[in-house]
Amino acid sequence: MTNTYAKAYTEVLEILSHLSEEDFVKIPTQKIKFYKDNMDKEYNYKINPKIDLSEQNISKEANAILISLFRDYFATEKQKSILESLLRQNQLKQEKEKIKKYNSDDLFKNRNSKVEKVEEAITMVTYKESFFTKIKNWFKRTLQ
Repeated sequence: MTNTYAKAYTEVLEILSHLSEEDFVKIPTQKIKFYKDNMDKEYNYKINPKIDLSEQNISKEANAILISLFRDYFATEKQKSILESLLRQNQLKQEKEKIKKYNSDDLFKNRNSKVEKVEEAITMVTYKESFFTKIKNWFKRTLQ
């Protein structure tokens, strides 16, 4: 397990410890055991039960785990459909941002503009004959 997920499991277990016994038993013991086995035992995470969970400092990974637990074990059918639509919207938003960020047309536009700037900077070098070359050519013309 990566350290990030180990810390997330610690956060999830701390949050789940504040659930009522009635809600806690809805989560399969396999999942709880998995989280306990893979948690970061050195990471000390505490939440303030007086503050709303949305205002707590929770990692993205722990938040994702809590959302999946809510969807699978606590949500009503209406809540599940709303949650699925929100997740789908977030996924589409992320895909659009990736497309915009990594659009091949935009990448090539930036390259073309750089090349044009370089081409504008290049000027023709005019060739000047040196004094000795002029004399040499004069002798060649006169001797022929």
